[in-house]
Amino acid sequence: MTDFPGRWAEGVCLTLAPVLLLAGVLLRAGHDDFFPGQLAAFAAEPGLMSASYGCFAAGCALLWPGVLALARRAPGSRLVRWGGVMVLLGLFARVFHAGVSHLAFQLVDVQGLAPAQAAVAGGYGAFHVFQPLNLATLAGWIVLAAGLRRAGVMGVVPAVALGLAAALPIGVLKGTGPLSVVATAGLCVALVPYGVRVLRAGPAPKWWAVPLVLAAGAGAVVIGALG
Repeated sequence: MTDFPGRWAEGVCLTLAPVLLLAGVLLRAGHDDFFPGQLAAFAAEPGLMSASYGCFAAGCALLWPGVLALARRAPGSRLVRWGGVMVLLGLFARVFHAGVSHLAFQLVDVQGLAPAQAAVAGGYGAFHVFQPLNLATLAGWIVLAAGLRRAGVMGVVPAVALGLAAALPIGVLKGTGPLSVVATAGLCVALVPYGVRVLRAGPAPKWWAVPLVLAAGAGAVVIGALG
């Protein structure tokens, strides 16, 4: 199981996840980046904001195979090991934040904008189990990038670009600012070319593999929508 989850999962996720994250932050650019403005943006453009937060959440969820692939490139590095663990924990926290943001958007639909803003304001600072991971969420990318650079796995430019992910704001209903664009663009620079190399490093999949995966994905969407 030392190659889990496999070259194709790793390559696809390394290539796709950063692009989804960048798309997510760009789709909500131009709106106030604090939660009242994000809720107002959803009330005005629900489809756009749903797509934005959906892309971002999917990007976070899909990054873990890529992080495992990077960590395996330097198995003897403690920096890489610790950085990888910190990044993975941070991704769990970001997916949790995405779920809370989704619920907040549903409050806009159910209760209206002003009551939803009041409800979110009343509980915005409440403690949750992922709060202690805030430091790991931010610093993990720097530790991982430093470890990969020190181990000779990454050059200076991709390592710096990977470390820029530490600038991505964390929390619920976070809008887009310059740091969000820089951080997600850095992930694209660092990970997408590497993902392409991973995909090209071995034989192509069987002719039936791609249609099977697409059909399974479509079936999962239908089953999920049905409840």
